[in-house]
Amino acid sequence: MSSHADRYLAAKQRAAHARTELAAFQQRLDFAMDDFQLEACRSLEDGRGVLVAAPTGAGKTVVGEFAVHLALARGQKAFYTTPIKALSNQKFHEFARAFGAGRVGLLTGDTSVNSEADVVVMTTEVLRNMLYADSPTLRNLGFVVMDEVHYLADRFRGAVWEEVILHLPESVQLVSLSATVSNAEEFGAWLDTVRGDTDVVVSEHRPVPLWQHVQVGSRLLDLFVDDTTVEEAAERLGRDEPEVNPELLQLARAEHPRGGRRGGRGPGGRSRDRNARRNGGEGFRPSPETRRVSRPQLIRRLDAEGLLPCITFIFSRAGCDAAVEQCLAADVRLTTDREQQTIRARVAEAAATLETADLNVLGFHEWRDGLLRGVAAHHAGMLPAFKELVEQLFADGLVKAVFATETLALGINMPARSVVLEKLDKFNGEARVDITPGEYTQLTGRAGRRGIDVEGHAVVLWQPGMDPRAVAGLASKRTYPLNSSFRPTYNMSVNLVAQFGAERSRSILEASFAQFQADRSVVGLARRVRSQEESLKGYEEAMTCHLGDFGEYFGLRRELKEAEKAAERTDSRRRRSDAVASLHDLLPGDVIDIPRGRNAGYAVVLSTDTHRDDPRPSILTIDHQVRRVGAQDLDGPLEPVSRIRVPKHFTGKTPKERRDLASSVRAALREHRPPRPGAARPHAAQFDRGTSSAERRITELRRALRAHPCHGCSDREQHARWAERWWSLRRETDGLARQIAGRTNTIAKTFDRVSQVLTSFGYLETRPDGEVRPTRAGEQLRRIYGDRDLLLALSLRDGFLDGLDPASTAAVVTLLAYQAKREEQGFQPVLPSAAMDRSARTVVRNWSLLTDRETEHQLRPTAEPDFGLVEPMHRWARGASLATALAGTELAAGDFVRWAKQVVDVLDQLAKIDLLDESVRTRCRRAIDLVRRGVVAHSAFDD
Repeated sequence: MSSHADRYLAAKQRAAHARTELAAFQQRLDFAMDDFQLEACRSLEDGRGVLVAAPTGAGKTVVGEFAVHLALARGQKAFYTTPIKALSNQKFHEFARAFGAGRVGLLTGDTSVNSEADVVVMTTEVLRNMLYADSPTLRNLGFVVMDEVHYLADRFRGAVWEEVILHLPESVQLVSLSATVSNAEEFGAWLDTVRGDTDVVVSEHRPVPLWQHVQVGSRLLDLFVDDTTVEEAAERLGRDEPEVNPELLQLARAEHPRGGRRGGRGPGGRSRDRNARRNGGEGFRPSPETRRVSRPQLIRRLDAEGLLPCITFIFSRAGCDAAVEQCLAADVRLTTDREQQTIRARVAEAAATLETADLNVLGFHEWRDGLLRGVAAHHAGMLPAFKELVEQLFADGLVKAVFATETLALGINMPARSVVLEKLDKFNGEARVDITPGEYTQLTGRAGRRGIDVEGHAVVLWQPGMDPRAVAGLASKRTYPLNSSFRPTYNMSVNLVAQFGAERSRSILEASFAQFQADRSVVGLARRVRSQEESLKGYEEAMTCHLGDFGEYFGLRRELKEAEKAAERTDSRRRRSDAVASLHDLLPGDVIDIPRGRNAGYAVVLSTDTHRDDPRPSILTIDHQVRRVGAQDLDGPLEPVSRIRVPKHFTGKTPKERRDLASSVRAALREHRPPRPGAARPHAAQFDRGTSSAERRITELRRALRAHPCHGCSDREQHARWAERWWSLRRETDGLARQIAGRTNTIAKTFDRVSQVLTSFGYLETRPDGEVRPTRAGEQLRRIYGDRDLLLALSLRDGFLDGLDPASTAAVVTLLAYQAKREEQGFQPVLPSAAMDRSARTVVRNWSLLTDRETEHQLRPTAEPDFGLVEPMHRWARGASLATALAGTELAAGDFVRWAKQVVDVLDQLAKIDLLDESVRTRCRRAIDLVRRGVVAHSAFDD
């Protein structure tokens, strides 16, 4: 029983809490806040920054909303930044409802709504640009919320997050919201270093439990035994392995009776053995029980189990569209008549401003049919407005099954009751790779709607050769490290120098998270180097020889060994070269003796091959087989041993033809009596190549080795074993030392190299007082943002936009904005006009010059200008319909719209550069008007 003093203290604390802004904020909510939310909010009200790392759907954005509430209560501004425009649009609408439309603004590069409002939602790039421009909008800024801050690991855009964190005024409180990462404490320690007091609040708890399943044929099986959720499996992993459903293990063994645990397979069932059979690997035995379920069947099964709405992740746009088509063909219907009426009205509203002629190109009718059935795709190739409506209808429970690419996992508020993963590997642009535990967690984290579902469900489809233990490992691990991708760019560097000078810029960059992580890794590397140096001393003692310097002797042995290997490789290359030359010299009718391979023995040449590097003449072997012979079948040059006549009309298609010609070969061999195997062939050309410098060096090394005192040591081989260990460890230790040298001040060194390139092109200069400052050209570069920033600046300086009309201006700008997929690159069409061709040549010439300079200074080369969007954009800017603009291309309508907005963004940057000629700026503004029409204008508020 509590004492009077305890009750008094509790009452006093409640009274104190009632006077806080947190209490006022809680009164606005219709749910009780979780402990981690309360902890983070108290830190904010106490004046500290916070890093909140929590699972998808845990409610970490509540902390960001409290920061907005605090700013408004204190009469300050709050900025809420997101990685993508679609998420910015979503938060803008949420805040407008919560705080009033008049107090909330939106800035996404190509969209500006109420930009001077008290609360502004924006993409992170917009805030970065504001900081470099010292925008007046930054005045009275109290809080910045960085949603999805783990995006700073993104290879292409992650540096922007670090730039913002480093450059925000000290007075601004930073709220960093992240997915669950395994090194949150490390990131928090860095934030504490560069931003001041920062509390790290980590929550592993999912508000809605997540259950893991495997769909095997028509059966939905639990992944773990004993009703284990994914959270419980993760907790158990630290003590013992979570127990996998034995029925799944039995199925795996039945498929691979000789396979055991199949260590050569990834979790997705991809064989890593190049000799494995295509049907699932050696020993694979498919059964009706494990036959793959079709997509319509799966949706119907989930519907019957009460597991809709669901998101099925398919790592392919074409796969997502095909899934919808399959559901329509199978007459899947998930909506009621009333729901269809609502969907029909909302689709009509979304399409009201679209041109009728564009609807077919956009796949409108198929898209609408899918929505009416409760089925939809979601990927970057769709029109942004279509994607947004899919998101809204799904959130409202009208669309029940969405087939999506992984981009849906990037922050869009679109939770489901269940999530399906068709495969556990994906194409990363270069090769198929297994998804990581972090990616698995991010994707499946959407299962379970807070406040709606009692539990969420993640379903993995059974694949031939799947290892259930590997799937369990993905589901139970929480390894998602946050690693910096920060590196100085040309625009970043010239902006830093303009604001802070070169020396202070270096110190700012050395404070980046990238350098923070590099420095921490150096500590561990240095510890290893010290330990290995001690081991090296021990090895040196063990190989000590009383007759002389054994290290010197062993050095001669190693040099001799390497020289002999090099000579062997050279000899092998020479033999292959001779073999290739001899194959080129063969003529039809030459009888040859092939020394090895499956074609070994006598044969007659049927036809020659002119391939320069790998000729493979057609031959008939003595046992009547028509085959080809290549350099791999030879030990050196091949000389004919005899010659016969090949009939003019010989085809080799009939057994009789082949037998008759083989008989002629045998007759010729009996007549010419070729030499015995192994004997010198009279027809083989003999070459006296002389003694090479390499052979002379080998002779010298052998002589020096025999003359060395240690060569006569009775313990020579024992010493040599210790010397081999010393040499191997010495090489490893020197490599670690190079890593340490490479990681020390790496960011500042990169900045120095970038500055050297900028100086060489005249964008930075050293003043008489020794200060490094931007030139007039450098001031232009300060306003240009993008992956090809310096290339655009160089091309502007060379007048690449001079003499172009507005439509042509929009078209040639795509060279510097568009980036095709890897497999679509390399297309260079004939441009519509001589002026555009001249402009393109200017850009390509500058790119060649720039990449040469970058290679010289050991910098990552700038991406090549891409011609893939020039013609479509030129047609579009000249007023063509969407169908005409995209004719003859592989571009999806959604991709075209997305890239069109990127072009608008670049044109807008150019139009705002005061130092540019006014005629160019005017032309850029007119080009924007030409591009921003129809479906592009319709998507102005979308990503």
